[in-house]
Amino acid sequence: MKKEKTIEAFSALAQPTRMDAFKLIVMHEPDGIAAGEVSGLLNVPQNTMSTHLAILLRAGLISSERQSRSIIYRANFVNLREAINFLLKDCCAGHPDICAPLLADIVPCCPAKENQGLHA
Repeated sequence: MKKEKTIEAFSALAQPTRMDAFKLIVMHEPDGIAAGEVSGLLNVPQNTMSTHLAILLRAGLISSERQSRSIIYRANFVNLREAINFLLKDCCAGHPDICAPLLADIVPCCPAKENQGLHA
């Protein structure tokens, strides 16, 4: 991911309502969530939420799909991963031990599929 696209992605998340909306959309994977439901759950007027969702769409952090009369939003994990990787690409100038605590914090939240079920 290029620097400009990474800046756009993190800029989109640098606003409380958009951050909350993005987190809510991520929580509703893989099925996605309707725009009206996002608006209702976050107690934000629909026209205001529409603007926030458009910013997240332009930043490439979410995608949308029309289903009947609803627009369903899903997280774009490829672009999120690229933005995070851009920041961590040259992590700690060749000293991965410095980044180890950061990576250790991330890994437990998302076990690999082959590890799922082992802890049930």
